[in-house]
Amino acid sequence: MIVNELRRRIRADLESPEELRQLGTGWLSGAFGLVFALAGLFLVLSLRYPGLLTVPQIRPIYDSPWFRLGLHVLLLVAFALSVLSLILRTNKILGFSAIAIILVATILGGSRVQPRGELTNGMFLGLDWFVLNVIFTGILFIPVERLFAHKKHQALFREEWREDLFYYLVSSLLIQVLTFLSMAPAGAIASHTQWTSFRHWVGSQPFWIQLPEIMFLTDVVQYFVHRAFHRVPFLWKFHAVHHSARTMDWMAGARMHFLEILVLRGTTVVPMTILGFGPTALHLYILLVYLHSTFIHSNVHWNFDRLGKFLVTPRFHHWHHGIEKEAIDVNFAIHFPLLDRLFGTFYLPRSKWPEAYGIAGHPVPRSYWRQFLYPFTKQKTGAAPPGGASA
Repeated sequence: MIVNELRRRIRADLESPEELRQLGTGWLSGAFGLVFALAGLFLVLSLRYPGLLTVPQIRPIYDSPWFRLGLHVLLLVAFALSVLSLILRTNKILGFSAIAIILVATILGGSRVQPRGELTNGMFLGLDWFVLNVIFTGILFIPVERLFAHKKHQALFREEWREDLFYYLVSSLLIQVLTFLSMAPAGAIASHTQWTSFRHWVGSQPFWIQLPEIMFLTDVVQYFVHRAFHRVPFLWKFHAVHHSARTMDWMAGARMHFLEILVLRGTTVVPMTILGFGPTALHLYILLVYLHSTFIHSNVHWNFDRLGKFLVTPRFHHWHHGIEKEAIDVNFAIHFPLLDRLFGTFYLPRSKWPEAYGIAGHPVPRSYWRQFLYPFTKQKTGAAPPGGASA
């Protein structure tokens, strides 16, 4: 009861009306103090239990004194922001909660925490990946959305922000499982093909040639897989979770059913793997598609009318999420609108944006677990894909 009441009060203050979130009210310092405190605590836990809570590829940076210094600064900044919020804000819940979290992180060892247990090659949860993921994308996109917002009064902690943040958490914690299952089909295909000379030729190309090749090939695969998720009623039930987001911003792209992630990644990595593209081009593409996917869901008002003829832009993809009739079955491409032009699914009215987002009737329930179970439950009237039997 006490924990639930605390969560309710924290959420209520984070989602305060706009007049209570103005500069000078202590809301901004309290909100970021809480975010930084949680990030610091999670990193302390990751350092304390590295074999369980850290991604192996990231572990080498923990040996750097600069990382420890950065964690120490993070906790100090969180404390300073929390104190400032306590001074400025009438409601003290954000400031006191952040200080309590910082105290727990300090008791656990803070930036000087020593690891417990040995690092192994077994199962792990990517808690550190979650923190770095959210901090990295947040630092990039929150200022851009504040300065160049399409929806001017859209709050940072908008409706359903907790659900989308939880999607970030689940996909980060289960990164090992997702990677293994996603790579399995491509690995099986590669092991039964003898294209050594061809793969060597592909991998020997300059990375700046390989990169657009990867983008185009993965986009072709994803275009048809994406379209199938709209056209096949059973698959639509999974994809409807992604389309249930009624707000578009940098967090909205994370809302995707676990099984859909496996299908999309498992199919799109096939050309990347079996054709022999080099590691530099592959790593650059993974970073690029990650940033681009976040960007095209973001709340920015840039039209990109010229660029939009060649590359998918936010306005192009927002029309894919639009609730209007015109937005049904359009704009399936992830990188190149050319695919939608070729197959008759292109829609981008000049300088116009959708009025709203989501699915007509909003049949998908809220909360992560109810959305996870949604494809396996009997659908009510109105839960079918828009556009008839498919969408």
